[in-house]
Amino acid sequence: MHAATIPENCLVRNDWICPLYVETRSSVLLEALGQHLYLVLVSLAVGALLAVPLAVLAHRVRRARGLTLGVTTVLYTIPSLAMFILLLPFVGLSATTVVIALALYSLTILVRNILVGLDGVDPEVRDAATGMGLSPWRTLWRVEAPLALPSAMAGLRVAAVSTVALATVGAIIGYGGLGNLITSGYQANFNAQVLTASVLCVVLAVAFDLLLLGAQRLATPWRRS
Repeated sequence: MHAATIPENCLVRNDWICPLYVETRSSVLLEALGQHLYLVLVSLAVGALLAVPLAVLAHRVRRARGLTLGVTTVLYTIPSLAMFILLLPFVGLSATTVVIALALYSLTILVRNILVGLDGVDPEVRDAATGMGLSPWRTLWRVEAPLALPSAMAGLRVAAVSTVALATVGAIIGYGGLGNLITSGYQANFNAQVLTASVLCVVLAVAFDLLLLGAQRLATPWRRS
């Protein structure tokens, strides 16, 4: 009797580019992609909610500027593994740990860009708003915020792309989305899985950047050429 032979295909050859891997592992890829999207979207939302009041505080209270920028910069320099260890006593090993870490990392980019936008508003525009009887908070909301929006959106685009990449480190604690596939594929020498998950990360980052660019153009029609 002849020994049974294994059909030759890209999975057996362990090719880097393997359409058969996508076909047979589509559910695994979609699950990892869904987790990655969740991590990125929630962490960006949390980061933005924290960044806006911090940037306004740094803009309005000059003494708070150095402290705010200093703290957010220090947070960004903390290695991801150390950040996870610091958060473990409070939230344990969960997706929340990764979300909080990513949100804190995004603060450096978001706070600085929002602050640059607010600082860039022409003082004469503020004086005109005050002369029209607008309160400081109404001036902030109706005058300064729209003018600072382009800079804030630019920061959000950078933060989104950065967060898509940083989310992969969540694989350290088992919540890294596509990072889980990259890590397990590397450990198992599974080339198709490593490349496919990596390409999906790049595609996701580009998609976020283009979507936010479109949102920025819609929100700031006066800046269109």
